[in-house]
Amino acid sequence: MLKRKFYDKLLEWKRKPNKKPLFVRGARQIGKTFIIEYFGKTNYSSYVYLNFLENGEYKRIFDGALDSATIYSRITLMVKSAKFVEGDTLIFLDEIQECGEVRTALKFLAQDGRYDVVASGSLLGVQYKKVRSVPVGYEESVTMHSLDFEEFLWAKGYSDVEISRLRESFESRTKVDDVLNDVMHRETREYMAIGGMPAVVDAFVARRDYGEADELQRQILSDYLDDIMNYAQDSEKPKIRSCFLAIPRQLARENENRKFKYAEVEKGVGSRKYGNSVEWLRDASMADMAYNLTAPILPLSAYEDDSAFKLYISDIGLLAAMYGFETKAAIIGETIAGSAKGALYENLVSTGLVRRGIPLRYIRDRREPLEVEFLVERGGRVVPVEVKASNSSTASLDRLLRRDDIAYGYKLTSGNVGVVGKKITLPHYMMMFI
Repeated sequence: MLKRKFYDKLLEWKRKPNKKPLFVRGARQIGKTFIIEYFGKTNYSSYVYLNFLENGEYKRIFDGALDSATIYSRITLMVKSAKFVEGDTLIFLDEIQECGEVRTALKFLAQDGRYDVVASGSLLGVQYKKVRSVPVGYEESVTMHSLDFEEFLWAKGYSDVEISRLRESFESRTKVDDVLNDVMHRETREYMAIGGMPAVVDAFVARRDYGEADELQRQILSDYLDDIMNYAQDSEKPKIRSCFLAIPRQLARENENRKFKYAEVEKGVGSRKYGNSVEWLRDASMADMAYNLTAPILPLSAYEDDSAFKLYISDIGLLAAMYGFETKAAIIGETIAGSAKGALYENLVSTGLVRRGIPLRYIRDRREPLEVEFLVERGGRVVPVEVKASNSSTASLDRLLRRDDIAYGYKLTSGNVGVVGKKITLPHYMMMFI
């Protein structure tokens, strides 16, 4: 079984007194059902599972009255194996995008409080804009992602002790042993090709078959496109599909300005036609959005320009699959070149930041000129993060580091740890510690 950080979040939630129902968001096939089911069966004497996609009849439980007594009574009628042990039962409501009344009912289940409740599903950010009554204050919402790089290393057999050695180098800003550094760069390239989708990682770790991994990724991408056809409004379907398929091309733009441009999806159009499509991809957790900043000043949220943004594929392995199998071979063989190389490394870091709960923001100003891939907030300071596919110069980062209000910045490269003045050079894999 893959070791997942989300399991610890579930344990933390279970320990809370007077806990609210847990509302789990996330893209399809990232392992939500598996880890929640394992958590329920391992930590409760009674586990009740309802999947509204597999069994549409369960929707009838939430027809009409939504008080907790009625809901629990109907569950026992439709799920003969269901047993309710007060204080020691987990009810898992899965694929709830198929039943809009479930989320409305979470308020009444929260008020009852006798049993723990987890609700999950795919495309929740999209579907639950349509819910007639959102239980504000009666649910705890969390987001789950595919495996991050540290979880990938666990799957490959690396121990916490080995990873802690890397963390010590990050914190002390000292070089990693050259042999270990080379190994970690190789693992990083493998992660870029395989990504973090659990089924893909599981299969690859078991058989080391890149072809099989690629087939699984392509099936997931096909499922994503099917989701667009199944859940988006008819008028939006072709536009959402076009925007999603345009992301790899726009990230690999030759001039390295990777801002998402509607005009490259369809000539002569703008946000009026495609703005909702981009929001759909973000809400469906199929893409991550990074906003441009008008100034590198705290709080960064106050300086976001929502008219200028980049889009990243939510899993780095899926982006590699969209570029094609030969690109993967070039990644592993260190022969990849051109703008796609920079796009892949930038998307690698974006997924690492998202999995650490860090909002994606960048800065690009043609007047200076200035472009740094990511800016994050740390310890009451703005910290720029520049991503280089190789160990090239960092004119934009150097320009930002001349500011008195910026104490230091990171340069992520294919090299080792190093410090020159306010600039801290890190190998790409240390994104997992930022």
